Amino acid sequence: MLTLIFLYGLVFGSFYNVVGLRVPVGKSIVKPRSACSLCGHQLTAFDLIPVVSYIILKGKCRKCGARISPIYPLTELMTALLFLYAYLYFGLTMDFLLALLFISMLIVIVVSDLAYMLIPDKIVLFFFSLFLIVRMIHPLTSWWNSLLGAAAGFFLLLIIAIVSKGGMGGGDIKLFGVLGFMMGTKLVLLTFFLSCAFGAVIGLVLLIFGIVKRGKPMPFGPYIAMAAITVYFHGEGLLYWYLQFF
Repeated sequence: MLTLIFLYGLVFGSFYNVVGLRVPVGKSIVKPRSACSLCGHQLTAFDLIPVVSYIILKGKCRKCGARISPIYPLTELMTALLFLYAYLYFGLTMDFLLALLFISMLIVIVVSDLAYMLIPDKIVLFFFSLFLIVRMIHPLTSWWNSLLGAAAGFFLLLIIAIVSKGGMGGGDIKLFGVLGFMMGTKLVLLTFFLSCAFGAVIGLVLLIFGIVKRGKPMPFGPYIAMAAITVYFHGEGLLYWYLQFF
């Protein structure tokens, strides 16, 4: 079962790369077939084996030798590992299926935000419709916690966007509304705190090593995803640990 879930994670991770790169620019996720962005060489099945093809081809296009972004295999591997972790954490339960949806949304958003600095409304609203159905079947402890969490996440980011005059994008605002609906009020606020902390620390490291430049905008989606996944699995434990100091 562990092997099966890991392999499914690799396959879905490869698909999420396609979704994250095509949906924001209005392209179909079905056609045309994947091809090298430089020479247009259509990729064969052998070229598309998750992670393995990247290693065999040494991260280069088979035809023109152009470098392939390491984002592709990293996305595939991260999806597989997170799927596996969700199974080990929840077992074969409704919570496991919900976690897979949650992880899937965040992976697609990370790919899109890294590529275009954009969190597409289509992606957020699509997953929200699924979460809405699932929460009707499998609600939080209190039904109003989802609604209050959605409002807290949405309006917190909206206020920050207004005060900072565009410091937060519309996609971030909608995403936090969905996160609040999924996790409730306490955990969405913790997610916001951790996403800011992750962004500050990692951003500083990237600045020190010259990977990013001062004053240049950075995608916030990856930090939101890191924080949301951390809180989704361990939020209650983190809150309990924090409150022990008071």
